[in-house]
Amino acid sequence: MKPSLLLLLGCTAVLAAQTRADTPRDPEALVTKVQEYAQKASAMAKSAISTVQESEAMQQARRWLSDNAELAKERLAWLKERLAELLKRTPAA
Repeated sequence: MKPSLLLLLGCTAVLAAQTRADTPRDPEALVTKVQEYAQKASAMAKSAISTVQESEAMQQARRWLSDNAELAKERLAWLKERLAELLKRTPAA
């Protein structure tokens, strides 16, 4: 999550907890409410992240990166072979 979004969520949690507290001068109730809200927000964020990681689009992206990494390795090996052949053909000075 972006830091600005986390800051916004934190401020919202403080304001919401303050309005829900039994007495406006009860800091312990406010802290408890903020902690509960933070735990719920954290659980929701973890759930969203795991959903994205398990999505079909993410799996396709991983396969694409894996396939292209292998292709890059193959092309690098081919290039090394060609350079080695070229160096063998070049007469020493």
